[in-house]
Amino acid sequence: MAECDSPACSALAEAQLAAALENSRDAAFHVADHGFLHVCGAPRYGRLLFAHGAGAGMESRFMRQFVASLASQGIQVLGVEFAYMQQVRESGRRRPPPAINVLVEEFARWQTLIQSAVPGPLWLGGKSMGGRAASMLAARVPVDGLVIAGYPFHPPRSPDRLRLAHWPRVTCPALILQGERDAFGSRSEVAGYTLPSNVSLAWLTDGDHDLVPRRRSGKSQQNLIDEAARLGAVFIRADGRSRQASSPRGRKCKKRGSAV
Repeated sequence: MAECDSPACSALAEAQLAAALENSRDAAFHVADHGFLHVCGAPRYGRLLFAHGAGAGMESRFMRQFVASLASQGIQVLGVEFAYMQQVRESGRRRPPPAINVLVEEFARWQTLIQSAVPGPLWLGGKSMGGRAASMLAARVPVDGLVIAGYPFHPPRSPDRLRLAHWPRVTCPALILQGERDAFGSRSEVAGYTLPSNVSLAWLTDGDHDLVPRRRSGKSQQNLIDEAARLGAVFIRADGRSRQASSPRGRKCKKRGSAV
């Protein structure tokens, strides 16, 4: 398995990005006018632009393991750090994230930058809040596909405050990897929601929002994270084969059925 242990960060101009993405397998960059970008793995089967959750950045245990596991299966993961999290890391003081629309716009700038630098499909995704931002962006602009770990369907203990309004406008292939006991949307709760047919749900046995299971389940967090990454990699690879078969020029935001 790739380690991707966040090596020392190097400054990078936009004009240098294409070469960096093609040649880097485990690197961190500060991209001028954008922020921090963590590169993990080679794009044998695809690239995934992935954002962190609200309370922890790319250095969290979950993010490190999930990203490394995806990379070991041929998916190059480009982990972005939102500006507010950079401020948290530099100041050592916790602070809440800005309004979700601010993060969507920030993520959009990263999408535009990466797509201008390298050819081929670029999947979007994230952990929790990062996944929500990715899905909201996919409701606004063409996106090749989504992989989301722990979608926050609602705030904890507030099941009536659903975050589903934009999903009917998401038409690209999407996979949500969700723990069965997730306080932001458990299996029993999500069973009552209506999602588009192009959205697939994969349930991780007894997992919570960080895919931590109870001891009695016989599972471990590492088991569930690795399984989630495997499902994500399979989903991206399967769509790549479908994309090649349907059109030599590829496609974006075309409806399809569930794959998992």
